[in-house]
Amino acid sequence: MGMTLVEKILSRAIGRAAVKAGDVVEPRVDLAMSHENGALVINQFQEIYQGTGLEAKVWDPNKIALIFDHRVPAESAKTATNQKRVREFAAQQGIKKFHDIRGDEGGICHQILPENGYVLPGRVVVGTDSHTTSHGALGAFSFGVGATEMASVWTLGRILNVEVPGTIKVEVHGHLQPYVLPKDLILHLIGRLSAQGANFKVIEFHGQTIEKMSTSGRLTICNMAVEAGATSGIVPADAETVRYLHEEAGVKDTVDVLRPDADAVYDQVIEVDASTLDPQLACPHTVDNVKSIQAVAGKQVNQIVIGSCTNGRLDDIRIAAQILDGKKVARNVRMLVFPASARIYRQALEEGTLLTLMDAGAVVMNSGCGPCLGVHQGALADGDVALATTNRNFKGRMGNPSAEVYLCSPAVAAASALTGMITDPRKGA
Repeated sequence: MGMTLVEKILSRAIGRAAVKAGDVVEPRVDLAMSHENGALVINQFQEIYQGTGLEAKVWDPNKIALIFDHRVPAESAKTATNQKRVREFAAQQGIKKFHDIRGDEGGICHQILPENGYVLPGRVVVGTDSHTTSHGALGAFSFGVGATEMASVWTLGRILNVEVPGTIKVEVHGHLQPYVLPKDLILHLIGRLSAQGANFKVIEFHGQTIEKMSTSGRLTICNMAVEAGATSGIVPADAETVRYLHEEAGVKDTVDVLRPDADAVYDQVIEVDASTLDPQLACPHTVDNVKSIQAVAGKQVNQIVIGSCTNGRLDDIRIAAQILDGKKVARNVRMLVFPASARIYRQALEEGTLLTLMDAGAVVMNSGCGPCLGVHQGALADGDVALATTNRNFKGRMGNPSAEVYLCSPAVAAASALTGMITDPRKGA
């Protein structure tokens, strides 16, 4: 009987010839990531050693990444103090994959990991953030864990009592229409599956559309797999994965490509014809409340956000600039753009993309997650309607339970910025 990709990864991570869905294993971890919530992990980690007389040392400082991104620059004294504590811990433990609030190497954790070559195919990656699912885009089994679990990983180098998940295979064929993007594909899939439809499963992406999709697009769809309840999303590594790691992420070693068996057993197989998709939106107040743009076009909006770990990469910013070039954001709209990393910010700056956006009236912010989770840099007023390329629209998600949040692609966001209402980007194409 063949094995899914995650079964193969976990088999290798425990040194056993084969595992199957339902087995309980304790795989070694190849990369463990935390952001500001690393302060919580430190508390749990130090508790493990209390009363033992042993020095609290992480199992392997080269396999831990700490990245400030959720509240940057710090919005409060409490946050600043927590960040100070994480800085001190990273220095004490010799953690080199530490990305502080800097204009030359900072950014959102789920962009920093891939663009620096920290994630490789066939590896086990855990992070104290639910959107750690993003890194399945590079063929890794990547998923979110809590602070207590992460403290255990820091201590042991493995994660305890992991049930091997079943896998849903998604076959995507056909060409996406112009201005229909990977974000539209994953929103469509979440709408089909529902917010619980992939609970405790892995979504494994296949098909012609995925094979031709950039790593950026794959990061988008894996990022939001968790919104269907999935433990992880994963794209089997291929030529595009190798190209990205060598050409963009600076990986010099040979990339080991691991793929599922042709006769792997899946819990479910879903077929998607990408050529039939229209732009999609997740409507308030759940991510699976997905509607085609025709159903919501004309809705007035007050604030538009382009960025986040879902859609803050260079291709996302470029398509927004392409739509806005030589035009102006509507006067009744605030448009905020958050490049996903300092590297992306610099690239967009050097090629003039950010200037195009600013000339149109957009405000370009530093890389970070502030408005997505609603802590700063873009709070919504009572009754405001936000249109965002972020990944969640729960009541109060962007800081105000009296506001509404619609999720969309960068193309829809940019087209809507021009009109002040939800607009199909294909209308002006």
